[in-house]
Amino acid sequence: MIVSADLLFVALLAVESLVYLTLAFQVLRQRAGQEEAASLLGLYALAAVLLGGFEALWRLDLLPLTEEIVWRFQTYGVLLLAVLLVLVNRAFLRLPGRSVWLGLGAALFVGVALFSARALPLPEVFWPDTPYQTSSARLSFFILLLGWTMFLAAAILTTRAAFRRTRQPLHRNRLSYWLPVFLLLSANDVLILSGRNAWGGVLRLLAVWVMTYMLVKHRLPDAHRIFRETASVLLGIALLAGAYGAGYVLLGSLPALLPDYDPFLGGFVVVSVLVVVCLALFGMLRRLVYRLLPVESYNPSQTLRDYSISISNILDVERLATVAVGLIIEAMDIRRGFLFLVDKDTDLHGRVTYRLRAVRGAGERPMRVGVLSAAGPFARFFAEGHRPLLQYDVDMLPEFRQGPASEREWLSSLDTEVYVPIYAKKEWIGMLALGAKSSGNRYTDDDLNVLTTLANQTAVALENARLVENLIRLNQEIRQAYQALDRANRNLERLDQTKSDFISIASHELRTPLTVLRGYTEMLLEDPTIKQNPYHYQTIEGIHKGTLRLHEIMDSMFDIAQIDARTLELSWQAVDVPELIRSVSASMAAAIKERDQTLTLDLPALPAIKADPKTLRKVFQHLLSNAIKFTPNGGKITILGRALPPNQRDLPEGGVEIVVADTGVGVAPEYHDLIFTKFYQPEEDLNKHSTGKTKFKGSGAGLGLALSRGIVEAHGGRIWVESPGYDEVTCPGSQFHVVLPLRRQGESETVRISEGARLKL
Repeated sequence: MIVSADLLFVALLAVESLVYLTLAFQVLRQRAGQEEAASLLGLYALAAVLLGGFEALWRLDLLPLTEEIVWRFQTYGVLLLAVLLVLVNRAFLRLPGRSVWLGLGAALFVGVALFSARALPLPEVFWPDTPYQTSSARLSFFILLLGWTMFLAAAILTTRAAFRRTRQPLHRNRLSYWLPVFLLLSANDVLILSGRNAWGGVLRLLAVWVMTYMLVKHRLPDAHRIFRETASVLLGIALLAGAYGAGYVLLGSLPALLPDYDPFLGGFVVVSVLVVVCLALFGMLRRLVYRLLPVESYNPSQTLRDYSISISNILDVERLATVAVGLIIEAMDIRRGFLFLVDKDTDLHGRVTYRLRAVRGAGERPMRVGVLSAAGPFARFFAEGHRPLLQYDVDMLPEFRQGPASEREWLSSLDTEVYVPIYAKKEWIGMLALGAKSSGNRYTDDDLNVLTTLANQTAVALENARLVENLIRLNQEIRQAYQALDRANRNLERLDQTKSDFISIASHELRTPLTVLRGYTEMLLEDPTIKQNPYHYQTIEGIHKGTLRLHEIMDSMFDIAQIDARTLELSWQAVDVPELIRSVSASMAAAIKERDQTLTLDLPALPAIKADPKTLRKVFQHLLSNAIKFTPNGGKITILGRALPPNQRDLPEGGVEIVVADTGVGVAPEYHDLIFTKFYQPEEDLNKHSTGKTKFKGSGAGLGLALSRGIVEAHGGRIWVESPGYDEVTCPGSQFHVVLPLRRQGESETVRISEGARLKL
């Protein structure tokens, strides 16, 4: 018949089974990273449920077994769960060798079972007729007890070694939760092995709940604080129990000691004295516990106020790092800390990265620059998370464990525990990396909130310091640039002077031999005997043409040399500009016809100007020659002109403007000024030889436009080009403008008006 106590026990086992199944379900849904430990703990909970179910069926008389057999089955369960505990523990700590322990446990379990079932040919009694005489049944129990002790000790020692090896307080805090697990399981198993009632394995259920909490919860409450408060409560309970017992004894003995004893007054006095003594003792014991298990404390408000005042006016980055990190280290009793500046950059493959460089004070060792990929988990967390990151999270969370190995290695090399990002205008600009506390305690949520506030206060000072640093660096770069520019200008001046010297020397030294060569070739061409021999005549004629071309180049170089030396002598006289341009155009008729181009000259009646007709003729020859050269076959060239009214800037008495327009390839805007420099050649023509004066895009000496500008400016005028751009397909064309004053300033003569000029070729 089932008694009421057994029914209550079965009900307790049913509730425990439901709790076990709930815990198993919760742990199997555990976050990624501890899948194996979760599976093994689920298996542990299932084994505990089966053991409880077996005992429940026995108590309900559904299993006709003796109490000895049920107890032996429970002892086997204790050994099985001890083996599973070792496996769960090693999986939790991510330690290898679990298969070895599983094999060892299976061998021990099978051996004990065979020994107990007497399946082996062994004697009934071991060591008979000696003080150590033992039956086979008792020996099998001793072997089982030894195996249970070995596995439990292995789990405890493994956890202790991991605790001593770990320096991170949060990891140590997580390992501390194994202490109540081992205490609860040891107490539960000792009760079972000693044959006493284990209350349905309630202590084992509590241990499984603690292990489930460790796996499901990422950041566990501070075990140090829990142990301290638990110790205080237990001491308080013990003190109250002692005071209650002392009061009970004292109140019972007072009537015999005092003949006139008043129970009410005596009870009041005894209770009052005991309350005062208990309060005093409880205060002393609490202070003793807090001294043995200290928790550091600081004033966050005072820390924030001192920090804000100290860094508000610092504009030097190195001093800011020293002061800021020093204040945090002093306030929170931290071993080490660093301030990093964050620079957004792009690597060689075009990927966005963040470079973290430590700000070092004087005498500090240099630190390796960290590079975090913008697409990686760490940079994404810092740039978007806006909250501190713990090294514990880096070690435990799967998203960080799967991050780039180089980034994890760099963070680990800092030997710090918390990384606090610094933001300015929602941009990640810096980071505080802080090491462990000297007390060995963890960073609490309050600590992280204070650090986040300090980082926000640092942002303004850091942004100002970085602006000053960038300004200083920019000023240094500007000074260096000015120095480099000054050196370049001096080099250019020397180069330009060298070019001018070369032009001057070459033009002077070559003019005489070229004049001689030209004279002799002309004499040979006029010799009747040479004319009678076509081959000799053609040869000498080619020499003569080349000589004329070279003589023309030497004349241009000579003029350039005079312009550079400001010794160009002009023969001033009245010049009919339309007639001069008509004459130049007529001389180019053969080249225009050869290129199948159209030249339109449409000049109105213009006032005569005071100028040097010889040099001015060279200007329009070069402009017209360039128009022919850079205009495709079949193109059009137009020469227009107009009179300009007087102005106060550069034409006090007025002037004329001539425009040579073409439908050629045009000039790129960035070259509008460059084409008027000496020896300028387009890049594609730099290595070409001279290809003629009028051939399409033919190469030349690069002196024509430079000479034209020198001559025009020597006359007090201006020359420039207007063109939408360079394009050999659409041919946008160019317009070269020449503005010449009527006369030199200070002269005043009657202005003669020309008849204008019109021509079409």
